[in-house]
This record gives sequence, structure tokens and C-alpha cells, in this order.
Amino acid sequence: MMNPIVKTIELPDGRTITLETGKLAKQADGAVMLRMGNTMLLATVCAAKDAVPGTDFMPLQVEYKEKFSAFGRFPGGFTRREGRASDYEILTCRLVDRALRPLFPDNYHAEVYVNIILFSADGIDIPDALAGLAASAALAVSDIPFNGPISEVRVARIDGEFVINPTFEQLETADMDIMVGATYENIMMVEGEMSEVSELDLLNAMKAAHEAIKIQCKAQMELAEEVGSTVKREYSHEVNDEELRKAVHDACYDKAYVVAASGNANKHERGDAFGAICTEFKAQYTEEELVEKAPLIDRYYHDVEKEAMRRCILDEGKRLDGRKTNEIRPIWSEVSYLPGPHGSAVFTRGETQSLSTVTLGTKLDEKIVDDVLEHGKERFLLHYNFPPFSTGEAKAQRGVGRREIGHGHLAWRALKGQIPADYPYVIRIVSDILESNGSSSMATVCAGTLALMDAGVKIKKPVSGIAMGLIKNANEEKYAVLSDILGDEDHLGDMDFKVTGTRDGITATQMDIKVDGLSFDILEKALLQAKEGRMHILGKILETIQEPREDLKPHAPRIETMTIPKEFIGAVIGPGGKIIQGMQEETGATITIEEIDNVGRIEIAGTNKQSIEKAISLIKGIVAVPEIGEVYKGKVRSIMPYGAFVEFLPGKDGLLHISEIDWKRLETVEEAGIKEGDEIEVKLLEIDPKTGKFKLSRKVLLPKPEKMERAERPERSERSDRPERHDRNDRRDRRR
Repeated sequence: MMNPIVKTIELPDGRTITLETGKLAKQADGAVMLRMGNTMLLATVCAAKDAVPGTDFMPLQVEYKEKFSAFGRFPGGFTRREGRASDYEILTCRLVDRALRPLFPDNYHAEVYVNIILFSADGIDIPDALAGLAASAALAVSDIPFNGPISEVRVARIDGEFVINPTFEQLETADMDIMVGATYENIMMVEGEMSEVSELDLLNAMKAAHEAIKIQCKAQMELAEEVGSTVKREYSHEVNDEELRKAVHDACYDKAYVVAASGNANKHERGDAFGAICTEFKAQYTEEELVEKAPLIDRYYHDVEKEAMRRCILDEGKRLDGRKTNEIRPIWSEVSYLPGPHGSAVFTRGETQSLSTVTLGTKLDEKIVDDVLEHGKERFLLHYNFPPFSTGEAKAQRGVGRREIGHGHLAWRALKGQIPADYPYVIRIVSDILESNGSSSMATVCAGTLALMDAGVKIKKPVSGIAMGLIKNANEEKYAVLSDILGDEDHLGDMDFKVTGTRDGITATQMDIKVDGLSFDILEKALLQAKEGRMHILGKILETIQEPREDLKPHAPRIETMTIPKEFIGAVIGPGGKIIQGMQEETGATITIEEIDNVGRIEIAGTNKQSIEKAISLIKGIVAVPEIGEVYKGKVRSIMPYGAFVEFLPGKDGLLHISEIDWKRLETVEEAGIKEGDEIEVKLLEIDPKTGKFKLSRKVLLPKPEKMERAERPERSERSDRPERHDRNDRRDRRR
């Protein structure tokens, strides 16, 4: 076995990351084992030798997988083995993919597979922040053409200081959590969430991350030198016809420029106009000739269309739909569009539309999170759906893809910080995109805000979102930052920068760069222009609904919460859940209980106030401590010859002796008209200090009969007034 090659990277806080190659997975084109503490990731990369004929894109596939054995756990489910990727794994794949993809050569079309596997974890360091570095290092030690290296780090702000790759524990106290991907020279990708921070704070976090990334990129360059992988494989994945390229440009450019400058706001009409130009050019060839030439014509015409759109913006300031660079498309919205959900809203911006709903639930509706390193429950859910008809495509809708998970996660991050921490309801937002031409994830944020307020959820502040684009020339002498980009501006442009926030700061962001990085000056301009757009959109939201509704919809569940001493949790639940189930059957309310911070937290949910109040009363009865002298309303549980047993508090029975039922003498309990199941008022007279038994009385709460009162009073002849008379005589004698 050859000696493995190892490079060590030191973080600012003294922790180290090692990259080892040459020991494992040697048949892969590139393989690196990354280690930080006891967290170990194996990244491998394999690329096909040739491209599939007709491929004109980068067929990159990134997979990230966490083994449950990495943390000494068994997977759940019947098979007890890892199954489909979790949302967390898919989101990590997307983070890596978005940083790697732009750096493959434009004419490289071979299938590339990047696999990152978590083989060991200690629950201290967060592995997703290391996946991008591991993947790039595997590419660096391979002969696959790649214009990297890159690295990714997480930067968190904790007590005002930026921390690179914080631990799980440190991240809990952070007010900013972003992932940054970059080359040695430029930022490539940003994604994260924050607690209403300023644009300058976000820029400073990105700069801090880039300084750490430079060190990691330098280590990869040195590793590649030692391995000897700086020379990459030769390839020829495109066959070009330069004469045809020139013919397409000469015949189509001016016409494409006219369409680009026409300012047609209708996506399909504009697309048909562009398509007609290409179709007209193809008409000069026979069907036999087009078999060979059509793919090349389509590729060259795409470049013509891209050039025309970009020059129209840079030279004349004209966008495809006629807007100015900082202009937002027309917006309209409404709430309570759907009567069934607990909250609903339609948000339409230009040709992008989201119909969002809010459902309120109880603790039983919480999502259980059971990933390798994350266990718990989620009380705020957001699901995003993107059906094909939203873009006019005639195809079937399949399962949820990575795009839906990624877009939904961004909107979830944007809104979750505005849900009060003590809000008793589980919340689910569902955003169905009914029309799409530019940033449906930002439409989801806006529609979600509206639906939450329509549902009466007391959000802290409303949130809006906007997607920014960029067109620039090679040396950045000319560039234009675009507000509220169209789908074509995203596809043909250089940047997709999504920013969400309240009136007081940014709550989430996601940026993808489609060129080899951007300067911080351009990023700053984009952020400031995004703020103007966010404020405009927020104003439109508040025109529809100013603040959350005062009350929930009539058909929404009502939830009350209460806390009880920890020692009473068992009494409320009862043996085998008998007590809590009985209360639910009796009241019709749903009751859940859990121990939090050494107390019992109870949620009572019901469709009407009466059922909730009755359940609360029953629970209070269980946790109440019996007090001598107190009057209780109890239920007769059993009749005995010597009295009745009365449940005066839930689970607490006392003896009502026959002599304490009534003032008159009773031979049997039945003489008083008492039977099992009756509810009667009793007073607690005594608690036996030895046995803890309770002595009850009913008669002390009844008026005494008059005859008894007279019988108890002595007759005049029997009154003890003679001694008083003697006393008076004695006093008179003494005065004499």
C-alpha cells in the first residue's frame, strides 16, 4: 500500500481539518477522506470518459449520505437500513452542487458523479459545512477538468463575533447562520438564515467566510501538487461548425435584439417570437441536413438570444418585459380566498402566482425529525409544490423533487423566525405555485405571510422577498443589477440572489453565481437594491391585510396551555393512559402532556370553548391538593350500608358517613335520595394523618331544621339565669 498523502488545515480557533488521499477508494477518479475531530467524510468522484451524444449541458450528480452507524445508531423503519435521502441530505447535496457546477468547463459534458458519505460523527461538529470541501478535494486529486478548487464554510455570528464552522452547541446561540461557497478569488454561493440583520452585516459575514475559504483552497492546491493531478484529462465533447455559428449570428442577431427590446411582458408571446426566428433560419435546410445541423443551430441561437438580451440591458437599460432595472412587476393579492383552510392567500407578482394555505394543529401534528445527528420535533412546516402546468408544460406531475425541497426550505427559513416561540399551535403552510415566471420561492414567502395573518397567527412582523439578477461583461466595466428577475433573466443572466426580510432586516438569503464569482462591490449594490424592492413588496402586502386577524377562523381548533408540577404528570395520564383518555372522551377535547424544563406542559385543544374549559377544570381537579374546610362538587361512586364513597376530586374518594348525610337520623343512605352517579356538594372535614383517608360531610352544608334548633335551646325554667340573679343580689349586698 502506498503511503497516503495528508494535508492539514488549521481553523482560527485551533481546530484542524485533515485531507487524506491514496488510502481508500483508489479505483475512483478521485477520493479524499476528510476528518475534523471525530467527524469523517469520504468524498469520491467518477466521470465518464466520453459524453453522451447530443448532451449540451453539465450532467453533474451530487449525492450526500449519512450512515446511521456513524453516530452509533440503528435506522428506523422495518428494514433497519438507510433508505431514501432525507430533506437534510438533499439540502446538503444542493449546497455542494451549486458551488461546483459553474466551475466545470462550458464544453465539458461527460457525466460526473460526486458521492459524499458521512462515516463517523461525534455530534459536535456539523458535517454539512465540510461536504463542499471534501467534494472539491476529491476533484482536485482527480484528472477531471475543473476550474476550482472551491470550499464551503458555515459562518455564524455569536455574541457579535463571526465563528467559522461552529459546533452544534455554538450554533444554538447564533443570530446569523449562513453557508458560503467560494473559489480562492470569488464568492460562488451563499445560503442561510438570520435574525433581521443589516445588509452590511451580511456582507461582513461573507468576507469573513471567504478569508477562511482561501486557506482551504490553498491546501487543496498543495494537495493536488503532491498527488500530481494538476494536469487534467483531454476531452472533446463538442463538435462545432464555426461557419454555421457565424451564419446563425449574422441572420438572427438583429431580429433577436428587436424582440428583446420590444418590452413584451407576456412570457409565452415573447418566447414564441424568439422561437420563430430560429424556425425561420432552419427553414433553408432540408430535413436530412437538419438531422445533423439542428442541434448546433439550437445551441448557437441560444447564444445569440443571450447576447441580444444582455446587450439590450447593458447598452439601453431595456429589460425583456420593458421594465427598468429596479422596477417591480405589478402585484395583486387577496386573503381568505379558500373557505376550508384555517388561512389562505393568493399572491401574484407579474406572471408568478402562489396560492398558499395555513393549517393549525395540535402537538399530535408535530413532524418527527429522526436524522442521524438531529432528533426532535418541528412545529412549523412549509411545503412547496411546483406543478408542470405552472409553466404551461404538458407533462405528468411526479413526486417532490430536490428543487421543491430546496425552494420550500428557503421560504421556511424566511418565515420561521417570525413565529412566536410560545405559540401553542403546530403550523403548516402549503404553497402551490399556479403560475411561474421568476422566483416562485419569493412569492411563497409573500403568500405565506399573508396566509399566516389571515389565519390569525400572531407573527412578530410580516416578511417579503425578492429575487435579484445580474448582467455584466467580462471585466465588470458594465453591469446591471436587476430587481424581480424573470425566468429568462435567471436562465440567461449571471446571478440569482434571493433576499427575504422584515422592515428591520434580512431573515434569509440564497445566492447562486453562474460565472466565476463576483466582487463585493456588486454584491453590496445588489443587497441595497434588493432592500428597496423588499420594502415596495412589503407595502403591497400590507395594503391587503395590515396585521394578523384578532381571532382564529370559526372552524380552527382552539388551544389552551397550562403547566402543572412535574410530580402530577403521572396522575393526569393515569395507569395506561386511563385518566387522560377518559377526560378526552368526556369532554371531546384533545389533551397532550409532556415534561419541559422540569414541569408538565399541557395542551388542551377543542372545537369549542366549553369542551376546553371542562377539560381544564378536570385537570385542575387532579392536580389540586385537598384542603380541610373546602367545599367540593363530587360524584357518588358507591353506596355502602354505613355511607357513600364520593369522588370529590379526580382520583380522590372520601367517605360520606351515613351520619354526615343529613341532620335527621337515617337508617339507610337511600332514604336521603342519594344513588350512584349523583353529583353532590360535600365539605372536607378531616384527613386522617396516618391513612390519608378523607372524611366528608354533606349535612354541614344543609340548613338545620327549626325543631332541632328549638330542641337544642333550653326552656326558660331550665336556663342558667339564677346564678346571674344571685350575682346581682351579691353585688347589691356589697354596695350596702
